[in-house]
Amino acid sequence: MTQEHDIEVVVFDVLGTMVDQPGGLRAAIRDAVPGADEASVGRLLAVWEGHVEHEQRRIEGGERPYADSAVLDREAAGRVAEHAGLTDPATVRHLATASQRLDPWEDSRAGLARLARLFPVLGLTHASRATLLRLNARTGLRWHQALSAEDARAFKPAKEVYQLALDTACCSPERVLMIAAHAWDLRGAQAVGMRTAYVQRPGGDPPGETDTFDWRADSLEELATVLTAG
Repeated sequence: MTQEHDIEVVVFDVLGTMVDQPGGLRAAIRDAVPGADEASVGRLLAVWEGHVEHEQRRIEGGERPYADSAVLDREAAGRVAEHAGLTDPATVRHLATASQRLDPWEDSRAGLARLARLFPVLGLTHASRATLLRLNARTGLRWHQALSAEDARAFKPAKEVYQLALDTACCSPERVLMIAAHAWDLRGAQAVGMRTAYVQRPGGDPPGETDTFDWRADSLEELATVLTAG
């Protein structure tokens, strides 16, 4: 196995990094509310994302018992339905499973395959186990293993979630690389000693001026070229 850059195991964030979460949720809302214009769809997406983020913070702060991503998605779909005036239960149920039907970014399969030829690759995601199963089947992303934050009963950036990957990798944190499109996620990985690589995605969380990630790339293909060089 190539030990370039002293990396033994590569860990990928999934939602937003490997799959287009904002675009997929937007498409699902558009299908559920066919008369909505793009501005209205954007507002409904903000309702969904705002609810999920708020509830994850409440769970992190101990204000609410753990609930997996599928539960939070059902709640978010209900909020969207209230705002949009949706009353058909089947439509709302279908909307609630939108995270199972997200599409990979154009370079995700190829970039993952390139790195998987040289390193063990893990997915590490907020998606529940049931959501992750169906998302993997849809996208064709071929991990060596995929881990759900449900197993830690927490959400990133809680240390317990990154520890799932470290326990699976079974090597020192500085030999494990976390790849994400979200600077907050990479900061969480840094806090447990992991190496970090930011990959740019629409709707991601870009690095701030004080962030010092090991690598930055405009695409997963670019990052894979750097990591497999030599």
